[in-house]
Amino acid sequence: MTIRHMPVAALTAAALSLIVINSPAFAQTAAEPQATQPMQGAAPAAISDKKIEAFAVAYLQVDKVRQDYAAKIGAETDATNKQKLQNEANKQMINAVEKSPDMSLDEYKSIITAAQTDPDVAKKVQEKLKTTGTAQ
Repeated sequence: MTIRHMPVAALTAAALSLIVINSPAFAQTAAEPQATQPMQGAAPAAISDKKIEAFAVAYLQVDKVRQDYAAKIGAETDATNKQKLQNEANKQMINAVEKSPDMSLDEYKSIITAAQTDPDVAKKVQEKLKTTGTAQ
């Protein structure tokens, strides 16, 4: 898997993790396969470079939490404890977004959705993730 393609897959994972705890109905539709045609008449509003940068910072924090918990969750054999760890991870990811400057949870989810449906937004996000990730 190349670095160019990895952020979109990771964005999807991060989005689904956050969405599951906050909006079960949205998580259900997000888990369904994408339609073959893009949504018409629903072009996302332009996302400023400042918001893309704030998203990248928040995303990297969310991804760190996801990575920290992935091993714990994977090693857990008890279903109840595994669910508790997943809930704890989701809360930590939400907290990471909410603590990020200039980024709300709704904005974060909107940018993820836009990146999944709009190749231009995805490209901007990927580029910002590369530059932000190397700067940290």
